[in-house]
Amino acid sequence: MTFASDPATVLPSLALLSHRVRVLPMDAASLVKMPENTILFLDARDDLATAKTLCRLIHASGLSTPIVLILPEGGFTVVNSQWGIADVVVATASPAEVEGRLRLVSERGNAPVNTIAGHGDQGVQDEDGLIRSGDLVVDTNGYTASLHGHPIDLAYKEFELLKYLVQHPGRVFTRAQLLQEVWGYDYYGGTRTVDVHIRRLRAKLGGEYEHLIGTVRNVGYRFDPPEENEHETAAKDAARDEDGETGEN
Repeated sequence: MTFASDPATVLPSLALLSHRVRVLPMDAASLVKMPENTILFLDARDDLATAKTLCRLIHASGLSTPIVLILPEGGFTVVNSQWGIADVVVATASPAEVEGRLRLVSERGNAPVNTIAGHGDQGVQDEDGLIRSGDLVVDTNGYTASLHGHPIDLAYKEFELLKYLVQHPGRVFTRAQLLQEVWGYDYYGGTRTVDVHIRRLRAKLGGEYEHLIGTVRNVGYRFDPPEENEHETAAKDAARDEDGETGEN
């Protein structure tokens, strides 16, 4: 959906991929024209207010169409989970990035942007204030974090930054958003502060886990929950089967 007179300029990379594309005007009447099994790219480059209204209309109408918002980089500061979108992409994204986002959105359907397929239980805080993600545990009550049971020596803002990212697994935040959420409105430092703290966090997580904090080119950062590889999963399944057999004998 777009207001653009030349739809090919909205997300140029899309034209280079082998997907069938249908262009619709950005109005409520277009909602009934969308075919089933569609991923909707919504052009929000020039009119964020209209884009937000359409997002709300889509959800109010009961449609389960996943929405990918097309934004300029500056637009990320106003988008949040209340928009009900599946993902966001910058208008200048490469064909590989657009294809990757389409694949992820199609796999997780209409799940919100702050979840990842296979990690619906990630980022959930238990009654003790603990958020567990693989071997990483963040204690929101005790203001501590640990890996493999070993505490990570974090400064206060490093902890707050890690906590915020872990609470929103898979969701991409711009530097400006992180600055606002973690440092607050009254902080007058630049966004480079975020980069410095991300670098320190990765160093303290160590080489094996620094990838948990991912960089999204031209956008910002996100927390990528760890995934068990096939061998680990198979080993755990085998161990459970073995325990079951032992219990029966």
